[in-house]
Amino acid sequence: MMPYRGSGFFSSMPPVIKNLVIINALMLLITYFTGNFMYEKFSLFYIGSELFHPYQFITHMFMHGNFIHLFFNMYSLVIFGVALEQIWGSKKFFLYYMVTGLGAAALHSLVLYIDVSSQMAALQAGSAVAKANIETIMYTPTVGASGAVYGVLLAYGMLFPNNVLQLIIPPVALKAKWFVLIFGAIELFLGISNTGGNIAHFAHLGGMLFGYLLILYWKKNNKMYY
Repeated sequence: MMPYRGSGFFSSMPPVIKNLVIINALMLLITYFTGNFMYEKFSLFYIGSELFHPYQFITHMFMHGNFIHLFFNMYSLVIFGVALEQIWGSKKFFLYYMVTGLGAAALHSLVLYIDVSSQMAALQAGSAVAKANIETIMYTPTVGASGAVYGVLLAYGMLFPNNVLQLIIPPVALKAKWFVLIFGAIELFLGISNTGGNIAHFAHLGGMLFGYLLILYWKKNNKMYY
């Protein structure tokens, strides 16, 4: 397979990843100028919220909270995604990216539904804080490509399990398969324990889960590389 060539690092990116970086960057730039309008329209809200629209399952993947959020998602996408797009081709890589992003949103929404149902039961039982918790869920937006990026990370670990990754913090070297397992375990722990601030841990796990299922499907049907 011939590598992608260009005059610089950005121009050498395969087309889907390059366009994803551009679109995400443009969306953040527009958000800086329009503020709440972009978040209210294109973030993902709980399906029972008055702010929810079905198209948000897609648009939230291109929204970010700030530059740091955008940078780490796009950096991870480039680091782990380039090899995948080169080996799969752009069409299959884009399909994988979208499936994992939508899967992340689906699992995140399911967890919120379970949470709201629990809070409703608590409200009926006389809980003083349940109403506030429900309102928080209804009006809290979810943004970011993290779910799809975690799916990309999962795919990299499955296709290149013995590639060694050098971490900066902590400064250790790990094979990709262990890197994926550790990150998955951390997300599961933080999601179940409800720690880690406003990070949608189950969205990350959803991206990994749907990525795993899609790769298994491709392997079973001999469609992994075409």
